[in-house]
Amino acid sequence: MAGKKKSRPVVSGLVVLGLVGASAYLTVELRTHEQPGVVEVRNVGVMDGAAGSGGGKGQEKGKEGWSRLANPARSVLRGADGRVKAVLTDGARTATLTGPARTLTEATASAPKISTTDWVRLMPEEWKEGAEKEKWFQDWYAENKDSKEDDVFAASFQYTAGAPAKKDPQGVVYAGDANFGPLNTTGAEGGDLRLEQSDFYDFLGTPYPFRDGTVGQPEAMRAKAIDCSGFVRMVMGYRMRYPLMSSDKSSGDGLPRTANGMARSKRGVDVLPLKGIAAKDRPTAIDQLQPGDLVFFKFDQRTGERLDHSGIVVGYDTQGHLVFISSREEINGPTIANTGGTSRLDGNGFYAKGLRSAKRL
Repeated sequence: MAGKKKSRPVVSGLVVLGLVGASAYLTVELRTHEQPGVVEVRNVGVMDGAAGSGGGKGQEKGKEGWSRLANPARSVLRGADGRVKAVLTDGARTATLTGPARTLTEATASAPKISTTDWVRLMPEEWKEGAEKEKWFQDWYAENKDSKEDDVFAASFQYTAGAPAKKDPQGVVYAGDANFGPLNTTGAEGGDLRLEQSDFYDFLGTPYPFRDGTVGQPEAMRAKAIDCSGFVRMVMGYRMRYPLMSSDKSSGDGLPRTANGMARSKRGVDVLPLKGIAAKDRPTAIDQLQPGDLVFFKFDQRTGERLDHSGIVVGYDTQGHLVFISSREEINGPTIANTGGTSRLDGNGFYAKGLRSAKRL
């Protein structure tokens, strides 16, 4: 949600605590009473390995082979049994590979569980039709098809509540239980419990040199904190090595700083194109989403035309709902938990109603 700047009157510590407590209670209460879902979720075959739909040209029976699907244009590798082994989208670097089964969840009581065989990794180049014949992809796929090294999901859940700290060889703590941001001590107007604008280098606590020459300087009060877009940048950029911009308007071709900047960027593929910010502009074709897609939301009317929340699609939970992970104020950090609103993209819940677009990097 980074990017909003608001001025508020200074109030006393006791008043702040009262406001924060009341705001947190009301936010959770309002978001918990959600309407039943009305958007139909249709699995297109990526997250369950089935044949799916989309206009693909079938492979020869009994042999591993490639086929093409549309909307968006992508290549699918299937094994001799017809089950999906890889899905690669034209213009995107993220690849969805089928690997060992695992269950994704977190220690928080209200967190759903996602059982999946999907592993999302970053390719060295953007995919294009016919790239399966190129050496760069053949080498990359041979190295990654059976890998159990950290992927997008493994990295994402390493910042949830209770996640253990991880250090790199230089002693920098690059993963562990993360906060959303410092407590907002100037009031809780509009439900702003915590300050935004904590980027990945604030969590790291070390300066980060961007390619445009700018150096991101961490703030001590934001140690171990990442807001919603900072979390996406941590996972997709710092961990998976997707290029990063120092701001929304800096030079370069990487991932911008804010949710709004990411959503409106020309980088990646617009799986659910942004049509507008009004309720009527909510996309309904969420069956086009894949694991690892970035999703963008509109909640705060004070931000005008700007989108103000972002997250990463994880998959279907054990109850059949499409779930995403993001860093949130209510639970103070990255989560798939249903505190302050269910983490579903289908239905008419708080987050589902706020969805406006999605992008595949």
